[in-house]
Amino acid sequence: MNLSPLPLEELTPLSRAADLLQLLERWVDRGWLRALDKAFVGFLYELDSQADPLVLLAAALTSHQLGHGHVCLDLFETLKAPDFALSLPPEGDQHIGAMLLPSQLLHGLDGAHWCHALASSQLVALAVDGSAAAQSRPLVLSGKRLYLRRYWAYERRIDNALRQRLASVESVADDLPQRLNRLFDQPAPDGVIDWQKLACALATRGAFSIVTGGPGTGKTTTVVRLLALLQAPAVESGSPLRIRLAAPTGKAAARLTESISQQVLSLTVAGNVREKIPTQVTTVHRLLGSRPGTRHFRHHLGNPLPLDVLVVDEASMIDLEMMANLLDALPAHARLILLGDKDQLASVEAGAVLGDLCRDAEAGWYSPHTRQWLQAVSGEDLSTSGLQEDLDGSHPLAQQVVMLRYSRRFGEGSGIGQLARWVNQQNAEEARQLLAARRHDDLFCVSLKGEHDHALERLVLDGQGEGAQGYRYYLNLLQSARPSLDTRRDDPAWTHWAQQLLQAFDAFQLLCAVRKGPWGVEGLNLRITAALRKVRLIEGDEQWYEGRPVLMTRNDYGLGLMNGDIGIALKLPESDGGPQVLRVAFARNDGQGGVRFVLPSRLNDVETVYAMTVHKSQGSEFTHTALILPDALNPVLTKELIYTGITRAKRWFSLIEPRAGVFEEAVRRKVKRLSGLMLELDAVPEETD
Repeated sequence: MNLSPLPLEELTPLSRAADLLQLLERWVDRGWLRALDKAFVGFLYELDSQADPLVLLAAALTSHQLGHGHVCLDLFETLKAPDFALSLPPEGDQHIGAMLLPSQLLHGLDGAHWCHALASSQLVALAVDGSAAAQSRPLVLSGKRLYLRRYWAYERRIDNALRQRLASVESVADDLPQRLNRLFDQPAPDGVIDWQKLACALATRGAFSIVTGGPGTGKTTTVVRLLALLQAPAVESGSPLRIRLAAPTGKAAARLTESISQQVLSLTVAGNVREKIPTQVTTVHRLLGSRPGTRHFRHHLGNPLPLDVLVVDEASMIDLEMMANLLDALPAHARLILLGDKDQLASVEAGAVLGDLCRDAEAGWYSPHTRQWLQAVSGEDLSTSGLQEDLDGSHPLAQQVVMLRYSRRFGEGSGIGQLARWVNQQNAEEARQLLAARRHDDLFCVSLKGEHDHALERLVLDGQGEGAQGYRYYLNLLQSARPSLDTRRDDPAWTHWAQQLLQAFDAFQLLCAVRKGPWGVEGLNLRITAALRKVRLIEGDEQWYEGRPVLMTRNDYGLGLMNGDIGIALKLPESDGGPQVLRVAFARNDGQGGVRFVLPSRLNDVETVYAMTVHKSQGSEFTHTALILPDALNPVLTKELIYTGITRAKRWFSLIEPRAGVFEEAVRRKVKRLSGLMLELDAVPEETD
């Protein structure tokens, strides 16, 4: 395809703007842009019908990038390789025809000229311009980055809030070393630095801290001991701290509730201190008090949360907007502690806040003062850590970030752990060799011979590996463990049965990278449903049937169900002894245990979940996880997605490949979400270049 570049400067702004709007309409029709992106440009055109087409095009691309998780558009990076930087055309569009590509529209354009056009527009404010007129403009240019105003404001709010917290120095108990030693009374293995102990020490001295690490590195253990470390002196002084725990999803909140409840029982602290360490975890939305139908919350800058310490787990799933709202709602005196795996997929919405804030976590970059203080209070020798040293004070955030590095779940002999490490390091060749060698009984690889290869059905129904289970397991249990028909509806046996099935369903989960096509969630859920009907594990052709597993796709506060919750449809007797009625059993997320039964007619936002996307699986763990890749490279396929899929597995992991080579291509690709949230790299509050 050889199309000459469009001569932008030779056309009048009005006619060219109209031409651009027509082109954007065609991009929307082909799925290159969202209708929302086109509507935004139309709005700008109404505000300024004389707008430079370069400004409108930049606005369209900035909005498009938001849909791909980027907070802003980096103008110079875009010009280096426009089509690659913008993921246009979308994967799978093989019939571009006469459609103009971004690379053709931007051919020969100089970055400085593009910045000048934007800076001269009445639609664009400069980040350094604090005038009232500038504050009403819908676009913001900060150096070489273009933002929609709302997202630029979110970034500034986060940046300013974190700078204030990092500048705050908290008082530390005089006997901190002794308290640390009592809580960490089991020495780490020889030659292993106790990063959990260091994380607790660092978090006591600051109003903001981050504990990051992969699966099994002890993030929950660390935070429980940290809460004991903070709460004990407060209880002893007669003023216990108000501590709250939160997570982005109901599933993550339920998992953390269960884990923390167990950890608190094992703490070597006084009973009155243990009583003041909470075990109930809520969702971030519920903590802030979401207002249905709006972007606003009950708690905000003018009505802060009534707490002294806030712990947020699975922080990688928190997007830019939510983090800004969360920081707004924190009282000035409160501590914020973020937990999460920096290498996991970022949030579905725009921003990769935890990833941005943890850019230095691997290297460390502790200052000499931080190193000396840590060694003094913890007794750990950091001279063998291999960490970089910050000699000039250019990494202020890094002083409050600790990366846990020793996995107790995936040790050196774990195939899953080794595979996750190779993928995380983007070493596709070593990862492939590990899968091909078949030396580990927790790793499997299935190469499908075409779209209709029944090896997929065999794996999904019966699992793989000695002791592994597929979906046949929970469906067989549904029949074999069912209470007798004469059991009363209020008998605890029905609740116990439902709990058994929900736990059994977690024995296996098929994860997908995409939603559409034969290897996506939609097609695979239909295929697996048909396979289960064929072997009579499920009955009937209706949408709702006994045994149907469903996933909540939106929060429903009226029902107490959160996005990501999984339920199973079961036949239960009516209280009056009438015929059995289908109800959907969900595990309660309120920390009290038990099951909530809901009529299917009340569930508006659910989908069948024999297959789910990797994004939806975040915050969950499954005994056996199978990840199926599409047969062609897709923009969502990255090492972060593969790593997240692998680390959902507790005991077995299976990789299912419809086409060879896609796995390696995905591992070599890394998510690079654009943002300006770089506290650890730049101590200057705002760019002026």
